[in-house]
Amino acid sequence: MTKISCASCAAFVCAEIRRDGQNAQTQKIHSVTFELIAKARELADAMGAGDVCVAVLCAREPAEAGSLFAWGADRVLCVEHPSLQNFNQEIAANILTRLIEREAPRVVLAPATTAGRTYLPAVAAKLRTGLTADCTGLDIDRESGLLLQTRPAIGGNVMATIKTPNHLPQMATVRPKTFRLPEPDASRTGAFEHAELPESAFESRIRVLEATREEASEADIQAADVVVSGGKGIRKAENFALLRELAELLDGSVGASRPTVEAKWIDYPHQVGLSGKVVAPKVYIAVGISGAVQHLAGMQTAQKIVAINKDPEAPIFRVADVALCGDFADVVPRLIARIRQCYNRTV
Repeated sequence: MTKISCASCAAFVCAEIRRDGQNAQTQKIHSVTFELIAKARELADAMGAGDVCVAVLCAREPAEAGSLFAWGADRVLCVEHPSLQNFNQEIAANILTRLIEREAPRVVLAPATTAGRTYLPAVAAKLRTGLTADCTGLDIDRESGLLLQTRPAIGGNVMATIKTPNHLPQMATVRPKTFRLPEPDASRTGAFEHAELPESAFESRIRVLEATREEASEADIQAADVVVSGGKGIRKAENFALLRELAELLDGSVGASRPTVEAKWIDYPHQVGLSGKVVAPKVYIAVGISGAVQHLAGMQTAQKIVAINKDPEAPIFRVADVALCGDFADVVPRLIARIRQCYNRTV
């Protein structure tokens, strides 16, 4: 195994920039950026040396740019240009390739969002290195110094750990909510640089004709503090009404397992898991969900996990903080009644 020497930039993070819903001309830094910076800080510390650099590509510097140091960044490289008002995969790939070549990081992290999944494969191809997508775990091999990139494989039935021993940088994408956020350290400071690039870096064959914002729906499960998810164990689509009642009582949202979505019991935006969304609520209630690897990859970072299943050997119980063994048709109505009772007493 080849021992890799440290570079000045140990980890390079591609920030996720999105248009503000209140003002289409304003751009904001998405929270997944903070998650990736915190993980990059952890990886850089494990390497023993090197900075965490964050690239911010924007039309105008976001108000939150100065807060990136609190999450673990040492240097922020801000690239401002009018062409960056709307996402353009070709421009993003060109700019990031130039910055990564300049900084020579050992590790590059980007969000596994629509944007990150679009530009990072192009960057990896330009740099002639590997890329591991949708990682659920990242660590440093203490012996070789290589990045250990863990992700579900073979249809999500096994967890594979991948290394990139022969090429740098080692690149990975991570879904939002995969890693828990630590508390920010407001005392941390760093270097803020407005990176200057030639005008050719902003040239593109792509022309954005129109950009429209998708309206939020009841399926905005990634923003919910409480998610109540149903699996095939609830037996039929109509029983999601019971889960909606529980979710509404808790000011939460309704999630679902992949089999229920494939059975057309509920729409895809509710799906939690490897092929759906990753959620990290304060409370995750899994109802009639067995706990397959694919599903666990989408909810295992929840602060508290409550599992309701009639099978005492269900894998979901291995990760649950509270395990309720019983038929959901008996347990959930009793849970709803108890919550209503407690709420009435409080009032």
